[in-house]
Amino acid sequence: MELRSLEPLAECVWRHPPRGRMRVPVVFFGDRELLAAMDEKVLEQAANVATLPGIVGASYCMPDAHWGYGFPIGGVAAFDPDEGGVVSAGGVGFDISCGVRTLHTGLDEEALAPVRERLADALFRHIPAGVGVGGRIRLDDEAMEAMLRGGARWAVAEGWGEAADLARVEEGGCVAGADPDAVSARAKARQRPEMGTLGSGNHYLEVQRVGAIHDREAARAYGLEEGAVVVSLHCGSRGLGHQIGTDYLPRMARAAAGHGIALPDRELACAPIRSEVGAQYLGAMRAAINCALANRQILTHLVREVFADVLPAARITLLYDVSHNTCKEERHVVDGVERTLFVHRKGATRAFGPGSPGLPPEFAAVGQPVLIGGTMGTASWVLAGRPGPGEGAFQSACHGAGRRVSRRQASRRWQGRSLIEEMAARGILLRGRSLRGLAEEAPGAYKDVDAVVEAAERAGLARRVARLEPLICIKG
Repeated sequence: MELRSLEPLAECVWRHPPRGRMRVPVVFFGDRELLAAMDEKVLEQAANVATLPGIVGASYCMPDAHWGYGFPIGGVAAFDPDEGGVVSAGGVGFDISCGVRTLHTGLDEEALAPVRERLADALFRHIPAGVGVGGRIRLDDEAMEAMLRGGARWAVAEGWGEAADLARVEEGGCVAGADPDAVSARAKARQRPEMGTLGSGNHYLEVQRVGAIHDREAARAYGLEEGAVVVSLHCGSRGLGHQIGTDYLPRMARAAAGHGIALPDRELACAPIRSEVGAQYLGAMRAAINCALANRQILTHLVREVFADVLPAARITLLYDVSHNTCKEERHVVDGVERTLFVHRKGATRAFGPGSPGLPPEFAAVGQPVLIGGTMGTASWVLAGRPGPGEGAFQSACHGAGRRVSRRQASRRWQGRSLIEEMAARGILLRGRSLRGLAEEAPGAYKDVDAVVEAAERAGLARRVARLEPLICIKG
């Protein structure tokens, strides 16, 4: 991306001033190298977001931002309903509430070593993953409605987890305001065979070791220490979330025209928050968030079953569960005034700082865990939310490394079989349903995640707590 139009504001913070129909500036977080590597479309899309009614502050781009559907992935924008603000299906994306959940095992790498191959094979057999692969749960109409309203709380009540899990999930495991009636029959039908499944693409299950601690106070609060083994899951609302996006984009495009909103890009379809379509989409999207939370909860139970068989000494507990690809109603202080805003985080993570309401008491002094996903051959990270300049992005941070090349380019450049061998030579056991899928997700297809999180820290979005290194990776 060309940097000439950007004005430096602070370390790793840049501003593109409003031009044309833009109501607010675009603010980028990242160093020169990361910004220069971004596609030009990122600026174009972020500038389009800045034209939407009711936007507050700026259109923000995280250090891992890349081109997406209408709204950049790694984009954050908040809208005020009292100022005609909108909710955008393109601003949430198709993989609603895709997120990361990290689990403690209570084990260290030494305990894992003798059974690592057995554990990798057992996880690969037991965790449903891949395109068209279903799970062992089938929901009737009544159970589907209960799941969409109850999220992870429903899953725990059905026996897929422990009550203590819920305290370590955003919103306590269930987002209020879900409306199953706003979810189409097609979306529910797509979801019926997919509860408790990992999916494909960039979704994964990883067994990781804590390689380094950067913030000992936060690490103690999070229960992390060097050499400990953890498990991370990355997945979302599966076919239900995708179908909701498919259903509402054309409806929102029509609604925008009906409300006199001139869309700079049809993929940025939106509707006023206080409109019939806006309210219905929010109800459907919240149901999809609950679906994703329930899905990750069921997968947690499946992980527990595998560890109970292979490593009975393990005690699987939650570190935390965070969602990306959401629009959440939150209270934020803007220019000294507290306001209710609808914050879109597409490929971005909520990163509440110390003292924020809703955090588990044990995290209150250090801030929310911010879980940054890796790329099967590279590190993942645990960061902590922080107050200060990051509040300018409504307390948000990056969510991963961010793609560097497209999946099509990656599948031409890398071979799945070679990747398995290369990972094995590095001590990483890789299991995948599709060699092409592995090639598309090659570590080289992504940016340097270490550089991304360092830039996030220097920009004041979050601070580094622990670096996680992959030992076993399960892909769809």
